[in-house]
Amino acid sequence: MRTIKANRAPAPLVVRIGAPVLVFCVLLVAWQLVVSSGAVPSALLPAPGQVLARLVSDLRAGFLVQRTLVTIWEAILGCALAMVVALPIGYLIAHARPAEAAFSPYLAASQAIPAVAIAPLLVIWVGYGLLPIVLLCALLVFFPLVLSTTLGIRTVDDEITEAAELDGASGWSMIAHIEMPMARSAILTGIRNGFTLSITGAVVGEFVMGGKGLGMIVSVESATADTTGLFATLIVLCALAVVIYMALVLAEHLTDPCRTRAGERAEPGADDAESLPATTALIPPAVPELDARTADKELIA
Repeated sequence: MRTIKANRAPAPLVVRIGAPVLVFCVLLVAWQLVVSSGAVPSALLPAPGQVLARLVSDLRAGFLVQRTLVTIWEAILGCALAMVVALPIGYLIAHARPAEAAFSPYLAASQAIPAVAIAPLLVIWVGYGLLPIVLLCALLVFFPLVLSTTLGIRTVDDEITEAAELDGASGWSMIAHIEMPMARSAILTGIRNGFTLSITGAVVGEFVMGGKGLGMIVSVESATADTTGLFATLIVLCALAVVIYMALVLAEHLTDPCRTRAGERAEPGADDAESLPATTALIPPAVPELDARTADKELIA
């Protein structure tokens, strides 16, 4: 029977790559079978080949790439704005119980308001353009980023922070060298998930408030009942979210300080050279053996 620890172990690289590809192939075959059976009209569900041809045509035209870059820029600005506000609030909630009591009800209530309902208010308050879309993206990213920051700070071991305080760490030095590095994984997980939500916020914002990104293309194609174009644009959105997610996972892995230290320890001969003095220091000095005659002489003396 496999243990929980064994089940949590990362899967081999072949499985991590092959499993999603296998699922994609199965879905693609099922899609083609449904279209070929005629159960659904092609006007409602185009064939995969038609969608691929439309996608290639739009990419060659160039406008799809330009719209994608606009959406990415809006999502980046929204995510950055959310980080500036959410990280300090999450840190404050993790350390101050009154702050948790004050902010928690409003954070929970904010998740009950759909983004489509907030967008018209942002247009009335701010107007059209880039700013309301960025604000909408930031609102969607804010809640998960606050939660991940709070969780990451609270999981820091108290013994480590107490030892750091004994060494003189406090204030910004405690945050920069102890708390933030140890909460790094949770915070980056919140940023990674929040960035994909920021893409959604950019598209929804372009639906309601106008724009020049992928949301505008989806709005036009839905108004003209262009299902083939809709599928092509949705594939671009899905691919964009996957690429951004994997890029952030890779950045998290490459910037992991534990990974760097492990690589330094893995150098040949490094462990032996470092551990030799410590090992020899623990070995007690050899005591010379005394034969029987020497022992008798000492007793007589």
